[in-house]
Amino acid sequence: MSVLEASSRPITAVAWASNTSSCPSQFSLINQTEDGGSANFSRGFGLKSGYYLCYSRDLSGGMVVADVLVISDKETIPHGYCYIPEYLEHKASIGKKKRICVRIVPVGSVTTAVLELKLTVKNKTMLQQYTCLGDMNGFVVWCLKGVLSPPTPQAKPRRVSLDMRSLTLEGSGPPQPLKPSNPPAGSTKFSRRRTTLETSKTLEGVCDSGNHSNISGITAMDGVPFSLHPKFECQTNPQVSVSTLSDIRIKSVQDIENEYNYMFAVEELAAKRMNPF
Repeated sequence: MSVLEASSRPITAVAWASNTSSCPSQFSLINQTEDGGSANFSRGFGLKSGYYLCYSRDLSGGMVVADVLVISDKETIPHGYCYIPEYLEHKASIGKKKRICVRIVPVGSVTTAVLELKLTVKNKTMLQQYTCLGDMNGFVVWCLKGVLSPPTPQAKPRRVSLDMRSLTLEGSGPPQPLKPSNPPAGSTKFSRRRTTLETSKTLEGVCDSGNHSNISGITAMDGVPFSLHPKFECQTNPQVSVSTLSDIRIKSVQDIENEYNYMFAVEELAAKRMNPF
């Protein structure tokens, strides 16, 4: 198989499996060598179960196989590598003289990864452009590495809230109750006692401060002039007669003292009765 014929999807996991029944659903079992023979690593007569290599291309976990090694039982496993898992039948086992280990990394951390795994019978076939990893139980393990193709960006669905869905441009609906944010329609008569809000100075202060976080202090009511309802306008300017002002008597301090003088005679008499001695 040439490089162009290899799958562009990287291998994400490698494992051992006894057969297709014990092989996980997302894995593909290598049950045949490139020479056309059986890829069962169990050698000998009378064996009821064997073990095969299998691999997965499931990218849902966000990990890929960056490298594969075949090491002997006397070698120390390199840093960052791990032995491949085993999905075997009950009482089945694999040989430990040579073992396969892989380096699994996040898909975004590398630009190249393992794209294919192949097996051949020892001393029979050479795979061009593949890397020979070593031999195990009479088989030679080969791998093909390649550049990872960038993942296709997928548009995320937008979530529209219920408040946004309720917005409409068709009509204004029934009249709303009178609120400060919903003034009566038509011309508005402003009271002489209205408060003038200097909106321009407020905005200038925000801009001059150089801190845009102050804008959060401005509310929707800023710049809206205060005014009374028209039915209360008649009470804002009462007519005060001059005769009413002339009847006002200005009292002196002595007049106030004489009018509100209190000797506390009742309290003193009650205190003497309670404590005659």
